[in-house]
Amino acid sequence: MVYISKVYTKFGDEGQTMLASGATVAKDALRVHAYGDVDELNATLGLLRLEIAREPRRGAHERFLSDLDLALARIQQELFDLGAELAEPGAVDGAAPLHIKEASILRLEAELDALNDHLDPLRSFILPGGGPVGAAAHLARTVCRRAERQVVTLRRAEPIRGEALRYLNRLSDYFFVIARAVAHQLGDPEVLWEQRRAT
Repeated sequence: MVYISKVYTKFGDEGQTMLASGATVAKDALRVHAYGDVDELNATLGLLRLEIAREPRRGAHERFLSDLDLALARIQQELFDLGAELAEPGAVDGAAPLHIKEASILRLEAELDALNDHLDPLRSFILPGGGPVGAAAHLARTVCRRAERQVVTLRRAEPIRGEALRYLNRLSDYFFVIARAVAHQLGDPEVLWEQRRAT
């Protein structure tokens, strides 16, 4: 049970913050960067879900968009668990009560494959776009890649469970496929990269 009666504590006024273990670190520590980027990714998913909710063609695609929103709601919960894991230096030893599970990675892979099965093979790179929902999914993909890079940086300095990295790697692929699947489902054209040659 979480109980928060006061939002500010003034503890961080000098640039320090407390990890889940109780250890005090600088707010720009690698571990704080890592779970901060995961938190930003979670906020980006909030925007993606908002775009789904206000999609004007939702009625004609209710099942697809509702299923997608439910999956994203679950992923937001998993990202919170991942942030909690990254905030606990002892997570690699099983000390973190919240952490990413292998089952979550396998479920992402299954959902990703199911969405991708209905898409044409790529014959060009895709630029961010494909309608409001697709563009928001592309934004989530890029924020996810940044979070992954930050966790890779952290892993060079401190032990990190492999599941954390695999989850983020799979998740960025998932957002790419979501962007394509949404454009396909809603009839929004994908923005293709055009290779230009000097003349």
